[in-house]
Amino acid sequence: MDVSQPVKTLAWEFQMKDEMVRYFQAEKAESALFLLAAAAAIAISLVLINSASEYRWTAAPLLAIALVQLVVGGAVLLRTNRQVENLTAQLDSDPQDYRSQELARMDTVARNFRLYKGIEIALLAIGVILTYALRDRMTWYAVGTGCIAQSALMLVFDLVAEHRADLYVEHIRRLVPMA
Repeated sequence: MDVSQPVKTLAWEFQMKDEMVRYFQAEKAESALFLLAAAAAIAISLVLINSASEYRWTAAPLLAIALVQLVVGGAVLLRTNRQVENLTAQLDSDPQDYRSQELARMDTVARNFRLYKGIEIALLAIGVILTYALRDRMTWYAVGTGCIAQSALMLVFDLVAEHRADLYVEHIRRLVPMA
């Protein structure tokens, strides 16, 4: 069977539900990792801020990006169960509507990933530039190391999430409701 072609079976709709649940379970798991990363960044930042370490300015980007991780991770965890319930009901009642609306939503998700990756790569580059160009100015060097650490971690998280979203979209595209 050519998996790139739509399939018209009830079994495919059941498989679509499984794929949807799997996708959102992974989203929740990654959101929990966002929250753990934020907690670790905050803990490290508190230690650095309260120390005499010349790396204490590493805390600035660690904390700034930890706030993003807290907001994004928390928001995804809080909304996901309700989102899955609504999407499951929509898939049961109107698979074609589910398909068109979810593809439109995931198109926005894909655009957002491109934006996030651009920001993360820019912050990573800024961090690298700071650590090379200003390595004799410890404050900026420390800020650079914090930028590198957090932006690299966020970039990895978003690359994984983007790939997962691409797979989910392929399943949605192949969904054709039974006539």
